[in-house]
This record gives sequence, structure tokens and C-alpha cells, in this order.
Amino acid sequence: MKVMICRDRRGALTAYVPKKDLEEPIVSVARAHIWGGVITLANGWQLELPEMAPDTALPVTVEARRVTGKTD
Repeated sequence: MKVMICRDRRGALTAYVPKKDLEEPIVSVARAHIWGGVITLANGWQLELPEMAPDTALPVTVEARRVTGKTD
């Protein structure tokens, strides 16, 4: 699924899923930098992000895979 990763005004990472019109804070990351690992959103969704350079400029839209979390 397409996911846009960005920083909010406070500098916190957020994820926006356009298909679901869902924007949630990223509450945990599996790696020091988010790319190539699993992130957890505030609603419980876990998404696996693709490998990218640690200094990738935000906002960026990526193809993520939903691993687990609440069902729709």
C-alpha cells in the first residue's frame, strides 16, 4: 500500500495512508532509522517499509506492506 511518511510541526514522524484517509503518528520503529524495518502506528498497525538511504528527505511516499494490527 502507498504510505506517505512525513514529520509534523513538532518534528514527530507520521504516516498517511491515502487509500484509507488515515493519518497516524509513528509510535515505534524497529531500527534506528525507519527504512527497511517495521514501524508501529498509534492505531496498532505495523508496516514494513522498504530499504532507503537513512538521509532520505521527507515527506516521501513509499510502498509499504502491512504486517499486523487492527482489522478494518
